[in-house]
Amino acid sequence: MTDKGFRSKKIRQFTSRLSFRIICGTVFLLLFFGALQSVVGYAEFTRSLTREYKESAFRTAETAVCLVDGNRIDEYIETSGSGDDYADMKQRLDLLCQKQNVTLIYVIKPDTDDYGEFTTVVNIVNKKSDYDPWPVGYRRETTNDKYRELYRDIYENNLSRGSIIRTSELRGYEPHITALIPVKDDNGEVRGILCVQRPMSELSNGRHRFMFIIGIATVLIAVFASFSSYFFLRQHFVRPIRLVIKEASRFARENTAAEEGALTGISTIAEIEVLASAIGQMEKDTLEHIDRITSMAAESKRIGTELYIARRIQAAILPNVFPPFPDRHEFEIYASMTPAKEVGGDFYDFYLIDDDHLSVVIADVAGKGVPAALFMMVSKLLLKLRVHSTGSVGDMLYDVNNTLCEKNEMELFVTAWLAIITLSTGEGVAVNAGHEDPMLKRANGKYEPVKYRHSIPLAAMEGTRYEGHAFKLEPGDSIVVYTDGVTEATDIDDEMFGTDRLVDALNSDPDASPEKCIDNVKARIEEFKGEAEQFDDITLLAIKYNGTGG
Repeated sequence: MTDKGFRSKKIRQFTSRLSFRIICGTVFLLLFFGALQSVVGYAEFTRSLTREYKESAFRTAETAVCLVDGNRIDEYIETSGSGDDYADMKQRLDLLCQKQNVTLIYVIKPDTDDYGEFTTVVNIVNKKSDYDPWPVGYRRETTNDKYRELYRDIYENNLSRGSIIRTSELRGYEPHITALIPVKDDNGEVRGILCVQRPMSELSNGRHRFMFIIGIATVLIAVFASFSSYFFLRQHFVRPIRLVIKEASRFARENTAAEEGALTGISTIAEIEVLASAIGQMEKDTLEHIDRITSMAAESKRIGTELYIARRIQAAILPNVFPPFPDRHEFEIYASMTPAKEVGGDFYDFYLIDDDHLSVVIADVAGKGVPAALFMMVSKLLLKLRVHSTGSVGDMLYDVNNTLCEKNEMELFVTAWLAIITLSTGEGVAVNAGHEDPMLKRANGKYEPVKYRHSIPLAAMEGTRYEGHAFKLEPGDSIVVYTDGVTEATDIDDEMFGTDRLVDALNSDPDASPEKCIDNVKARIEEFKGEAEQFDDITLLAIKYNGTGG
C-alpha cells in the first residue's frame, strides 16, 4: 500500500468514527442555530428599535405641536419671528428639544402649488448637533419626493401623522427618522407642518454590537462544545462500546460465557447500567420538574390574585354606581373603563363641588400596567383635592401639573379633559391637556367633535399654564369624552377604529341615554376589532344636560 493510500485509509477510518460525526453534527447545529439566531435577532432588533424611535419621535411631536399657535403661522413669517409670543414659543420648543434629546424640532409652511419648496417658521437645533438652524422665512427646496408626497397628504388628504426614515444620501449627517404632524388653526385648517428629527445612530451601533457578540459567542460555544464532546464521548461512550464490541466478537467466535465482571463497571452508561441510571434519572428529573411546575403555578396564582385585587381596588376608586346622584335631575351621567391589562392607566371621575357645580374629568396616563395604574391613582387624587379648592380650571391644572412633575423619574405624563359645569345655567369651562377632542350633540342634533386649542399633557413640563374654554349647554345637549384607546383600537389588519367610526357609532342612536350611548360605542368597537387583541385601555364618559326643569 502506498503512503497516499495509507493516509487516505486513515482519514476514512477517522472520519467514520462515531465521535467524529457526533462532534461535527454538534458543531454544525451550533453554527446553524447561531446563524439563525443572528438573522432573526438582527431583524427583530432593527424592527423593534425602529418602531420605538418612531413612537418616541411622534410623542415628542405631539407635545411640541401644543406649543405652536397655528393661527399665527403667517404672522411669524411676515414679522420674521420678532414678537414676544414667538420668542416664548421658541424657548419652550428649545427646552423640549434638549430634554427629549432630539436633533431638530422645526415648523415649515410648504408651497402648496407643487410642494417643491417650503418656508421655515421656526427651527430648533439640539446643542449636540452639527446642524445650522434655518432663519425664519428661509425658503428651501423639498428634500425629496417622499417628503413632497407626505406634505401633500397632510394638506390635502387630512393625514394626521407621518414619518420618513433616512439611511442614505445624508450629505455627511447620521441616519435619522423624522416624524411629521400638521399644525392647525382654531378652525381645524392645516397651517403648517411640525417635524421632529431623531438620530438613529444607536440602531446601527447596537446592531453591530449585537452581531459581534452573537458571532463571538457562537464560535466560543462551538469550540468548547467540540472539545467537551470529544473528551466526554471518548471516556464514557466510545471506549465502553469498543469493549462491548470486543466482547461480542469474542462471544461470536468462542460461544462461551464471558469472564465474571467483564462488562461490569466499564462505564457509567454501559447498557444495563445506562438503562437503570436513565430510568432513575428520568424519575428524578420528572419529580424535580413537577416540583418546579407546582412552585411556578403557586407563584403565578399568587401574582394573579394580587393583580385581581389591584384591579378590584382600581375599579372601586372609580365611580361605578349609576345613577350616581339619583336626587339630581339637572343631568344624567354614565362612564365605563375597560383596561387592556389587569390594571389600567385611564380614569374618569365626577363629583358635585357644591349644589350648583359639577366637575367632570377623564384622563389617560401614558403607559400600561402597574406603573401607569399607580400614577393614575395619584393623578386622580390630586385632581379631586385641587378641584375642591378655589381658582380657575386652568389654575387647578397648573397646580396639579407642578405636583406631578416632582420626582417623576419614569417621565410618565397624563392627558386630561377637565370641565366644571354650572348646573343652573349650563355654562361651563373646560381645559384640554393634550386629550382627545370631546363629542357634542345639541338637542335634536347629532354628535360632532368640538375642536379647540389643546394644552400640553400634565407632568410633561413644569410651570405650564392651561387655558380654559368656555361653553354653554342647553337642555337636551350631550357631551361624550373618551381616551385614545377608543379611536386607536385596531383590527387584525392594524386598521384603527378612528374618529369617523366613533361619530357613526354615536349617531346610530343620537338620542340614546348616556349608558346606552356608551354601550353602543363599545359594541361597535368589539365588532370592529374582532379577534384582535386590545392594546390600550378603553374609557368613555357621557353626560346629558337636562336643565333645571329636567
